[in-house]
Amino acid sequence: MTALPIAIQVAAALIFLEAAVGKFRDWDAFEGVVAGYDLGPEWAQMAVARLLPPVETILAALLFVGVLAQWAAWFAAILFAVFAGAMAINLVRGRTTIDCGCGRPGQPLTWGRVAKNLCLALALVAAQAFNGPADLPQWSLGLAAGVAIFLVDYAHSLLSGLGARRAATS
Repeated sequence: MTALPIAIQVAAALIFLEAAVGKFRDWDAFEGVVAGYDLGPEWAQMAVARLLPPVETILAALLFVGVLAQWAAWFAAILFAVFAGAMAINLVRGRTTIDCGCGRPGQPLTWGRVAKNLCLALALVAAQAFNGPADLPQWSLGLAAGVAIFLVDYAHSLLSGLGARRAATS
């Protein structure tokens, strides 16, 4: 395995872990976020709200540790694509003020978030083509790059959240 697939898996793992922690922190509010998407019956919305944080946590662990990483990467790619689809449906409906549900409060839906989720899905799928054994330098470089990708994503989300809050208050 080269450093690139490791970086993609580590970044995805950290994104899922951070999202899950945010959802666990205020599970009741997350139920409202899922309901805000209005994409199914109430019972299904409740099931998604209850199951998604543990699923994201398990995916994060599998991607990071490398146990069943190929299966986890495929499942994570599908989940990112589903997130993108749910966001796109609501954006087409004109519903831009609902929370994205990423676990960070105050993050509105945007086409940029749709694109990010699609890029993550595609990157995870593409990375599987380069899956193989990694030596310590490749693994270390992949780990560092994955953490860096996550930190850039995290900083971007924080800054865009500030911009959205500033626009809402003016």
